[in-house]
Amino acid sequence: MAHYAFLDEDNIVTEVITGRNEDEVINGISDWEAYYGNLRGQVCKRTSYNNNIRKNYAGIGYTYDEDRDAFIPPQPYPSWLLDEDTCRWKAPVPYPEDGLIYRWNEEQGDWEAVVFESETPEVE
Repeated sequence: MAHYAFLDEDNIVTEVITGRNEDEVINGISDWEAYYGNLRGQVCKRTSYNNNIRKNYAGIGYTYDEDRDAFIPPQPYPSWLLDEDTCRWKAPVPYPEDGLIYRWNEEQGDWEAVVFESETPEVE
């Protein structure tokens, strides 16, 4: 089972479908990207759950970069940088590896620890 992404005029993914494997030939059809693209009138590119083609599994809102032949997710924060090898966004500061849970604080440009409130109310 293969998956295909449909792109709008700006190469943004609008939909991902399940389709025929590339090695299947049915009624002389073997180029499934072209077939599905012609059927919809949109550019269609194959994508892969295990990321062995086009770097990342396409999702709605992802951009297809033709030069890199890769699907790139939306940039989560303006300060994050694109990793050219993985085509994924990376924070400018590495995630702390101390076992705590962190979230990115764009204003501070750093990770901040997430503090969970106690589930048991305090008795005064």
